[in-house]
Amino acid sequence: MRRAGLAALLTVVGGAWAARAPSAQLSLRPSFGGAVLEGRIVAGPADELTGVWSGGGRARLLKCTPRCAVVPTIPVPGALLVGTGTPYRVAVSGAFRTGQRVKLALRFKDMQVLNVDAVVSRP
Repeated sequence: MRRAGLAALLTVVGGAWAARAPSAQLSLRPSFGGAVLEGRIVAGPADELTGVWSGGGRARLLKCTPRCAVVPTIPVPGALLVGTGTPYRVAVSGAFRTGQRVKLALRFKDMQVLNVDAVVSRP
């Protein structure tokens, strides 16, 4: 009986942990001096994006309402859309070619790191 209860508890806890694991579907759109990250980032309801890194170094996290300014974190209220027309943007420095695959590391508030590949789309 105790083993069954423990197994059920571990299943529930494991399911909750899996639901909190961040995920992302991202691409890069070339812009002046680099590229802007575009896509969707999914994380826990009270999580924050604290940094993004590529082979060119650390990307800049921006809040663009009404003007773009560098911020230390970007709130991720469950799901976050980033791109050229969104309030929050991520600017990655470097020279990119259409079709190139770029490895990115996204770090969240609870120190979780998500590694993703982003394909450079047409400008």
